[in-house]
Amino acid sequence: MESVRAVLIDIDGVLTVSWRPLPGTVEALREVREAGFGVLLVTNTTSRTRASIARTLAEAGFPVSAEDILTAPAATAAYLAEHCPGARCALLNSGDIAEDLDGVTVVDAGDTGAVPDVVLVGGAGPEFGYAALDRAFGHLQRGARLVAMHRNLYWRTAEGLRLDSGAFLAGLERAARVEAEITGKPARAFFASALARLGVGAEEAVMVGDDVESDVLAAQRAGVTGVLVRTGKFQPETLRSADGTPDHVIDSFADLPALLRGSAQQ
Repeated sequence: MESVRAVLIDIDGVLTVSWRPLPGTVEALREVREAGFGVLLVTNTTSRTRASIARTLAEAGFPVSAEDILTAPAATAAYLAEHCPGARCALLNSGDIAEDLDGVTVVDAGDTGAVPDVVLVGGAGPEFGYAALDRAFGHLQRGARLVAMHRNLYWRTAEGLRLDSGAFLAGLERAARVEAEITGKPARAFFASALARLGVGAEEAVMVGDDVESDVLAAQRAGVTGVLVRTGKFQPETLRSADGTPDHVIDSFADLPALLRGSAQQ
């Protein structure tokens, strides 16, 4: 850990659950910042914009601003600008993320005559009903590309685990016989963008997350040290069945400062 200069941090399940701080996380983030580490919050959250997330976290005491946050929608906007410039997108998402989809042309879901170039899938919610999914399936059959902000199957709330869009995405892929292009975690490009924002190399960063596959092992495949926390969506059986082994496993983000100092055990 001696070469680490920056920390990438997932939000939901790591710093907060249902946007309420987990014990010790506010103090731990302050300690990490005061120690001189670069910090970037990297999240697949698709229900809020960067500015909204920053306000909520700041009100809870976290020392962050919108510039400290990279969301899957913001990464998606950059991806579409590079790979599908000018594309008309049919958006299937729960929450208002228009501010982070700067430059993306979203067609009106109620316009039955619209022929989108891209079906854009965000996070799941009540909007993911039969009619919306069947409409997306029809667009894919007519040749639209399938772009998804993430593959998360579920996330942790104060009431327990909730189903996320990865479950629906798998069905769309199989039914339409296409493969989604992923723009958020676990895409390697997402981590590359985060590292570029911080101005560090992969060997100089750690990624802290509660999702062993999308957060931790994906970061390790990108050359970043992976730290798994036993909070949020963490489940022992998921760790046991994972495709690899995290570099470090700690009880919570509150233990990260000690790990960075080299005094915590894996």
